[in-house]
Amino acid sequence: MRASRGFWGATAVVATAAMLLTACGGGGSSEDKGSGATDANAAVSVYGTEPENTLIPANTNELGGSKALKPVFSALVGYKSDTAEPYNLMAESITTTDSKVFDIKIKKGWKFHDGTEVKAKNFVDAWNYSANGKNGMQNASFFEQIQGYDEISAKEPTVKEMSGLKVVNDYEFQVTLKGPFSVFATKIGYLAFAPLPDKFFADPEAFAKAPIGNGPLKFVSRTPNQNMKLTRFDEYQGEDKVKFKDLEVRIYTSQETAYQDLLSNRLDFMEALPPAAKAGGKYKTDLGERLVEGNLLGISALAIPYYVPGYNNLDLRKAISLAIDREQIVKTVMNDTYAPADGYVSRGIEGYRPGVCEFCKFDPVKAKEFWAKSGYTGKLTIASNADGGRKEPLVAACNSIKNALGVECDFVPATDFGQWRSIVNGRKLTGMGRSDWSADYPSIENYLNPRYKSTGSSNDSTYNNPAVDALLNQADQTADKAAAIKLYQQAEDLIAKDLPQIPVWEEKGVGGKSNRLKVAKLDFGRLADYSSIEVAAK
Repeated sequence: MRASRGFWGATAVVATAAMLLTACGGGGSSEDKGSGATDANAAVSVYGTEPENTLIPANTNELGGSKALKPVFSALVGYKSDTAEPYNLMAESITTTDSKVFDIKIKKGWKFHDGTEVKAKNFVDAWNYSANGKNGMQNASFFEQIQGYDEISAKEPTVKEMSGLKVVNDYEFQVTLKGPFSVFATKIGYLAFAPLPDKFFADPEAFAKAPIGNGPLKFVSRTPNQNMKLTRFDEYQGEDKVKFKDLEVRIYTSQETAYQDLLSNRLDFMEALPPAAKAGGKYKTDLGERLVEGNLLGISALAIPYYVPGYNNLDLRKAISLAIDREQIVKTVMNDTYAPADGYVSRGIEGYRPGVCEFCKFDPVKAKEFWAKSGYTGKLTIASNADGGRKEPLVAACNSIKNALGVECDFVPATDFGQWRSIVNGRKLTGMGRSDWSADYPSIENYLNPRYKSTGSSNDSTYNNPAVDALLNQADQTADKAAAIKLYQQAEDLIAKDLPQIPVWEEKGVGGKSNRLKVAKLDFGRLADYSSIEVAAK
């Protein structure tokens, strides 16, 4: 999974007696600003990249896989596309008196795409499978607040089920956490918390090739490195129904090629534009009324892996961060479609504070001082997949470092995103690496636990600070939201002092649509809001 956004509050509110997330309008409804009829049987194509992992919800946490899986599965909670405000989707109600024990009732009559009814056990079974250490799910740590996670998440689990999950009846289950966690009712809208049908457990490997979900679109086919095809599930009951028939997630190795297809109306939607299109604001002329803008919630950063010899060096990390001219790069290379990052939490997230990162301002004089103190003598490198417009700003960052410090710095490209993430997840980086983050759900917790807790699922730097872990754990178990945010902020302050990752910029959200689309929106995670898309009738 970026720039100035509208301000709103995270909305998992706990009352003294009970808490209830009431169903309200999701991001699905969109105002028809076009003219003429809508083609409900149309096919829509969107820009895509090859998924990193198997097509299982708890094993998908990147854009390539998310584009295909998010519309295939619906969780208990949905998020409005523009503000990320949570609303009940599959949940009928979510209640608690203490933010530790949650009673969850699901709506009756919802179906999986194989025709079987979604029941409470499908959530409980899915969460137990996803948290089980022997299954190796990428997002297993998202379940860490649930009682019994520690036992089931081990490489050799001592239990088959988390003690904190209990099926009450077909449409109700209870979740007991290790301690109070004010974010839980917001967090469970994340893809990893989606239910799985009984067929999954009979053959997970086969399921990963042809997933069966409960969302507005159902899986049709996948041709690796070419496309994924989905079609509308007409029995879907959610508020985020789609208004078209078929969806093709088309895999491109070149963002520029995709952009040319967009301009010629051979592609219907792109959520991000290539650097060449951004140069001098060219995209504004190219697209005109076809321009799509959104409020994104994400951070781009450089991970400084502690396992790389010489990189476990705070003075070195300070020198590198101070040597990057963020203002100049976002202005000249990104043409103001990004803004400089100054902390570890996105603008627009409750708990964001400006200027948390003391060393995120360009200061070549101080950078040289810290460089000299570091004693580091080797060449610096920044690695990333080169597609999707990732190369150009990182080359510029390397050049800025080179000019400020007088040291050699090279960009090291990976073949594609899948290869890139296999390098990161395999702890095979040999220098700095791109580490971007789009919010899974609207909470300051989501920016810190996955990336900076020692056990975090996306801890690309292998950062381990017991004091940070302790603060994050304390914040997780604080029932009062305001008090929890203050603890998360204290943890962010410690992270900023350690600089395990160097924040660089935030994306503003600029995409484009074809002439065929009357309406199309970007959601807060830099994906197409599929429920907003309307195709003009011919």
